[in-house]
Amino acid sequence: MLDKLAAAATGARADYTDIRYEENRSVAISYQNKELLRFSTPTSRGGHIRSYTKGGKAIHSFSSIENLDKGIAQCAADADIAGTHREKKLALANTEPLRGQFLVKPRKDPRTWGLDEKHDLLKHYRDLLMDIPKVMVVTGSYTEWYSRRWFVNSEGAAIEYDLLISNMGFRITAKDGDVVQMTAHAIGGSDDYSKLLDRDEVLLKKGRIAAELTKAPKLPPGNLPVILDPSEAGVFIHEAFGHLSEADDLVDNPAFLAKLQIGAVLGSDVLNVTDDGTMYGIPGWHEVDDEGVRTRRTELIKNGVLAGRMHSRESANEFAEPLSGNMRAVGPRFTPLVRMSNIFIGEGTSSFDDMVSSIDNGYYLIGSKGGQTSGDAFTFGAQYGYEIKGGKLGKLVRDINMSGELFTTLANISMVGSDLEFAESGGCGKGGPMQLNSKSGKGAPHIKIDKVTLGGAR
Repeated sequence: MLDKLAAAATGARADYTDIRYEENRSVAISYQNKELLRFSTPTSRGGHIRSYTKGGKAIHSFSSIENLDKGIAQCAADADIAGTHREKKLALANTEPLRGQFLVKPRKDPRTWGLDEKHDLLKHYRDLLMDIPKVMVVTGSYTEWYSRRWFVNSEGAAIEYDLLISNMGFRITAKDGDVVQMTAHAIGGSDDYSKLLDRDEVLLKKGRIAAELTKAPKLPPGNLPVILDPSEAGVFIHEAFGHLSEADDLVDNPAFLAKLQIGAVLGSDVLNVTDDGTMYGIPGWHEVDDEGVRTRRTELIKNGVLAGRMHSRESANEFAEPLSGNMRAVGPRFTPLVRMSNIFIGEGTSSFDDMVSSIDNGYYLIGSKGGQTSGDAFTFGAQYGYEIKGGKLGKLVRDINMSGELFTTLANISMVGSDLEFAESGGCGKGGPMQLNSKSGKGAPHIKIDKVTLGGAR
């Protein structure tokens, strides 16, 4: 395959051409209570071409390898036209032309486990959760995705690589009278199937909390200090800050670019944020990206100061900054975008007990529950929380929203824990059309924010 693709790339009538060909297969099993919603094992294959000529760019997708030469010719012609009419010329940062194989080597490969075994495991966890008093609805799913890829370019790169991830996710809904509450939890998030086994206790804990929440009071509104658990803190840094560190979206956004100049002070010296795709076993792990660039560790915030960002070869050239290996696509019909790999807040030195004792009146928020961002404004839900009074944890509370402005909130992070955890589920959406990438991780320790706006969710 590599030889065929390489011959096509070097023969293209363009200043630069790359080709990515892939074969994908997945497993999807889902239930709502006892009703089987989905049991599918779809496969797909196809390729994607990018050509650059005279500073212009064109892309082309194809479903059959027999259409490769036709696609190369069309893409090169389109790039020539684009370059003729483009005022601001595109260029690619230099990189080492990689060659060789970069293949996964799972500890326990999910592909070697039968569909019946995966199905039975999902039903086992579902039945455990359905037996909890007050639990009315359990939605559970097993997902597995494998992609084998070949990438070449006209500079001499020729690599074969693959991607593999398996997950289980559960939404648990409890009801008592007119009060309905939900918790959610995901397990897995890697190419190691063993992370899905023997997880009864963590799932039962989430289900029991859903039942307890039906008797908990609502969180009252206010502007108060909070402690975020690793799940909520990880979602905050991913959604509110991470997307603004993806350089392809900053190129044409002068307002945010002015605020996000390298060296800008964004927080106190306890705040460190990193994107690192080299961390094996975390959802966003990968060795190479879909531009043929090695994955690497990128410091985004160091001791409160903006230190870097995630790049494509285009944006790295535009910003004159180092490559990061963050260009990825979810399928052959998509061109790669700059995507977070594993973004996380680095460990600090504060203990959880110290954070709690430092708050006279506030809340401890646990578990991400969706949300949205608009520019530098954000709103996130939490699955549940606990009141903090006089430096001690108090009663359970429900219906929680947290909102604020990114830069103010980053500056208000005053304590960072030493208990870094990564979510076991990947997931991130970006682009138009939307690319939903399961190979994107997030993590954090507990963090204290001195003040945010809190309100009860409707």
